[in-house]
Amino acid sequence: MTTERTNPAARLGFQSGQVVQEIGYDEDVDQDLREGIESITGQDLVDEDYEDVADAVLLWFREDDGDLTDALVDAIGLLQEGGMIWLLTPKSGRDGYVEPSDVNEAAQTAGLSSTKAIGAAPDWAGTRLIAPKR
Repeated sequence: MTTERTNPAARLGFQSGQVVQEIGYDEDVDQDLREGIESITGQDLVDEDYEDVADAVLLWFREDDGDLTDALVDAIGLLQEGGMIWLLTPKSGRDGYVEPSDVNEAAQTAGLSSTKAIGAAPDWAGTRLIAPKR
């Protein structure tokens, strides 16, 4: 059995020792995915109050969470050079669904490039976003 089959976070590209900052946590997030990321990195996810830069940001975002572009710009400020943002939005047909065109537009406006889109969890779609080199 491969790690990808047993750990839902294996396809997200996290590595041991990375600091992953989580934004937008609520009771609807996928706990298996969160625990999988913690298992890969070997440390707990840090929350919105974390005072240093992170290697990656895990951004849970629903349609009624406000302005996606603003949320992405804020997330960029939390990243160290070369870091990535995993934007997790509810899948089509789920409460809080965000149109892919809205995700693409917000990412472009925030200066991010989308590099991968996957079904990250049963109810969540994931889009990996990276900032251009400074």
